[in-house]
Amino acid sequence: MRNLHLLLSILLALLMMACEKLELPEEDAAPQSQGNLTLSVFQLEQTPFAASTRAVASDVCTRVNFGIYDTEGNRVKQTNQKLGDDNFGTASFQLPEGTYQLVVVAHSSNGNPTMTDPTKIQFTKAKGFTDTFMYNTTITIGSEPKTMSLSLHRIVALCRFVIEDKIPHNVAKLRFLYKGGSGTFNAATGLGNPNSTQQTVEFNVNEGSTSTQYDLYTFLPKTEGTIELTATAYDAADNALYEHVYSNIPMQQNRITWYSGSFFTGKTPTSSQAFTATLSIDEKWEEEIRLTY
Repeated sequence: MRNLHLLLSILLALLMMACEKLELPEEDAAPQSQGNLTLSVFQLEQTPFAASTRAVASDVCTRVNFGIYDTEGNRVKQTNQKLGDDNFGTASFQLPEGTYQLVVVAHSSNGNPTMTDPTKIQFTKAKGFTDTFMYNTTITIGSEPKTMSLSLHRIVALCRFVIEDKIPHNVAKLRFLYKGGSGTFNAATGLGNPNSTQQTVEFNVNEGSTSTQYDLYTFLPKTEGTIELTATAYDAADNALYEHVYSNIPMQQNRITWYSGSFFTGKTPTSSQAFTATLSIDEKWEEEIRLTY
């Protein structure tokens, strides 16, 4: 009788389990790592600053920064990527429903810009000033996931400084200090900070080199403007050997200004000299202005 009761208890338990609904864990429609906003850098304006050419992010830059801000300008999310990272140029965010400002910056600096405030995105001398592209828009996140392909545009102006004569044996470094542009820009306009004081860039040089060029990038406070440039040559002990001042160099956003001439020949060492440049235009490239000093 005891065995019969035990057998009946087992059969009753099996019957109850068979009647219960089997519950399986729910599968996410989209993995959390993907989020409800997916961004992909589709193309960038390509060197040599021609509006008709395009490139993918990995061909032009080594870093991409994605920033998302609320309507008050407070940063909500930021993702920084460098060349070699998985899915370089693509980012995904999980955001509450609402309206946001999206800012994407592509460049080749040695570090990431400061992006706390979208009106003052800043690069520094230590990180370097490089060719820079940006995308800025307002987005609305609703109940459905959103995917966007982004096309970034160039927001810098470039002064390409070319030294055509031979570099003396005792020159080890060139320092360029320029005013009129900025290392900081406003994402809403793509223009530089009008209150900026100066930018400084340094290059090590090779003795005896000729026809060397040095690229000086800046964010102009307007789409067109001028810069004042002080170029100084130093020896290995950081003593100034040659210094020249160049005023009113014309610059334009998404344009190259070539500035070339003899820097050392016929110049007096350690003297500060001002030169007047003559403007010439290479007819093959409307995007490039060629000047001699």
